[in-house]
Amino acid sequence: MFVSVSAQAEPRDLAQASQAIDRFETSLLAVMQSADRLGYSGRYRRLQPEIDRLFDFRTMTRVVSGPDWNDWDDGKRDRLVDAFRDFVTATYARRFDGYAGEHFSIDAQQQVSGGILVKTRLVRTAEPPVELDYLIRDTGRGPQVVDVFLAGTISELATRRSEFAAVLRRDGYDGLLTAIRGKTTSD
Repeated sequence: MFVSVSAQAEPRDLAQASQAIDRFETSLLAVMQSADRLGYSGRYRRLQPEIDRLFDFRTMTRVVSGPDWNDWDDGKRDRLVDAFRDFVTATYARRFDGYAGEHFSIDAQQQVSGGILVKTRLVRTAEPPVELDYLIRDTGRGPQVVDVFLAGTISELATRRSEFAAVLRRDGYDGLLTAIRGKTTSD
């Protein structure tokens, strides 16, 4: 899943990757603090521009689609990228639906074979922290997320690719598009 990077990351690159994640998590925390007032649709609207800026959805959608991506024309690819973007935004709007004193902590950033890994934690008051690690690449639009790892090891893209491969085998492109759109609901 990782693509090799030939050059070592400069300290500036590491700092920019961390700053991008810090900005995102600051926005996410603000949404969590206003979650009840905003409701699902308000959380979605507030998160959408931040998520769109930070995530490289074209790369992510290509990865989760697997080799079928190469068989589709640009129109089909664009529709799938848009649906996956909406799905990811909806997932964040659903998961971060309240505030109970949590805060985010950036613990480290390091060069890995696929880019820069920014290791963070969502620190909760009554429960153990949740590790959220972001794989970042500079895509020409600045540092962008190409994968998220839960608990340091569970790749969101690998999970989705497995799930989507089954849908593609069974229902083809139209079935996958319908399935992704179906997961983009409020509750």
